[in-house]
Amino acid sequence: MGRHQRAETLGLISFLICAMVGAIMMSLYMQFAPAIWQITQRRFMVCAGILAGCAALSFCVGYASHSHSLNLHRGWFAPIRRVFEILALSIVYAATVFLSSFALLGAINGMMGSATFSGYLTPICAGFAGVVGYMTFVQAEMMNAKTLASLLPFFVISGVCTAGLTTDDPYWYHNNFSQLGDRTTFAARMFNSTLMLAGTCIIIVSYFAISELITTERIHRARHQMNKSTGTAADDRDITHFTLRIAILSLLLTISGLMFIGIGAFRYTPHPIMHNVCAKGLTVIMGVLMLSLPWLAPRIPKVMSVISALAILICSAIGIRMLMGQGTLTNLEALAGLLFLGWFIVFSRQIAAIEADRLQDQLMMLQPGTGDSTGAGPGNPARDADGSGPNEQVAELQSRLSNDR
Repeated sequence: MGRHQRAETLGLISFLICAMVGAIMMSLYMQFAPAIWQITQRRFMVCAGILAGCAALSFCVGYASHSHSLNLHRGWFAPIRRVFEILALSIVYAATVFLSSFALLGAINGMMGSATFSGYLTPICAGFAGVVGYMTFVQAEMMNAKTLASLLPFFVISGVCTAGLTTDDPYWYHNNFSQLGDRTTFAARMFNSTLMLAGTCIIIVSYFAISELITTERIHRARHQMNKSTGTAADDRDITHFTLRIAILSLLLTISGLMFIGIGAFRYTPHPIMHNVCAKGLTVIMGVLMLSLPWLAPRIPKVMSVISALAILICSAIGIRMLMGQGTLTNLEALAGLLFLGWFIVFSRQIAAIEADRLQDQLMMLQPGTGDSTGAGPGNPARDADGSGPNEQVAELQSRLSNDR
């Protein structure tokens, strides 16, 4: 049984377990919870919390099951880093499931009515828990930057929409998004928590992206050195000042995530200076990151530069219209946020494509009877003195240089 089929099979097992856990926990809550906790909104919160818990546990089991670094073979740092990844990713998944399921339960309740819907809450919780357990387990088995980045807009939009629908300030959008989170209500806490978790998600995806860029560059350099030693032409050249470029890219991506966290952590009323520093500083970091991407990550296609410049021009045009009184700051903030999230998704998918191409390239080089960049192949074995061919050398380089995902 291959990896994908095994993941789907274990995902079905996770579906059954999470469905039973969701049914049992929701049934017990409906029977024994006090009257004050039988209010519709609190029932939905508990149901969404159960679903989030199932998602987090299913993800942790699925992600840890295929990890090879939860041991001391590489020292203490590797397992500590992996545990941190698992906890951070599970929090992002749990928050996404909580916000989206809470919004979905509210929509279903609006269609069916609370009197009718309350009788179906236990089986609905069981069904949703099973689906959530299945999806998170399979995604954890196949986790990469593309998968995680695809969750980011869904997570942010569901959180902001839920906060906007549950707020007690119907005119918040006439000012800006900061007004939506500038309270101590449930809606404001949800909005601020969404921003903080979105920033955490950006930092985690950035870690995957930077790790893949480093891995790809190291393998290209190793292949380049091997080509030089065998006297063959090298197609890949070292990127000058790669360490400086990757350090700046890491810093900019991390700061952008921290700015998102700061906007949610520092509400405007008690912390106006810090809130404005994070909100306005985020736009500066976004602009610098988009404009300098061709230099920071030259392996990214040049069309990304065109997209980045276009996004900046659109935001600038909307900003000018706002200054002329033809729009609100809320519209500009929404557009800038969506464009940045869209840009970040495209950036992450480009990184995932680089990873897929690298793995496919290595697989083709390791297959017996196929030629590679060193000139080895059916008609040119190109063996070394110790009897090891270029394919064996590449296999050794791969095991020594590739990062464990």
